[in-house]
Amino acid sequence: MSTARGSASGRRIRGLDAEQRRQQRRDALLEAALDLFASQGYLATSIEQLCQHAYVGTKSFYETFSSREECYTALLARISDDVFGQLATLVDEHADDDENVLSERLLSRFAHAFLDDPRFAVVSFGSGSAITPEADRQRRGTRRQAAVFIEGLWQRYGEPVDEDHHGVAVGIVGGLFDILADHMYDQPDDADVEALVVRLTNFYLATRRGMRTPS
Repeated sequence: MSTARGSASGRRIRGLDAEQRRQQRRDALLEAALDLFASQGYLATSIEQLCQHAYVGTKSFYETFSSREECYTALLARISDDVFGQLATLVDEHADDDENVLSERLLSRFAHAFLDDPRFAVVSFGSGSAITPEADRQRRGTRRQAAVFIEGLWQRYGEPVDEDHHGVAVGIVGGLFDILADHMYDQPDDADVEALVVRLTNFYLATRRGMRTPS
């Protein structure tokens, strides 16, 4: 017996199946969250505003996210996945670079990833960010992911990595994010990316020199 063309699972609207439509609504809501959280802040943005901005019904919102907080943490995850993807690609493209040279390239890409479109930095670190339990867990998860990335970079250049190194990596990541957040506080409307890259690079390389100095 053939499946009815009008069945819920196989129905296509504008050429999209049900899963593709769900993904399209999710992407629209995340883009709306990026716009609105960056322009007016997390606390001032309602679910109704997100739906209106995304041209999505409230019912569809709750079929996608359980709350505004979940929408925000999903946005943070999308931003961090994009940034780490760019950094991983850069490592592959410059596999033969000296460690210091590659480190500088990575820190430049890190800064540009957030500030070429300042909305990313605003919702992650600035006035558009949220302080909630789930957001804090997401940020801590991102910092651990970044620490593992740095440890992998050290191993690439022959550095043995142990528990002490992990603690240092976590501290470095915290410092890098704080420098970025501090830059956003001082210059919320002026994305002087190259000045930020210099600050990030100086901090990171000074820490690496300290790691290599015998105690």
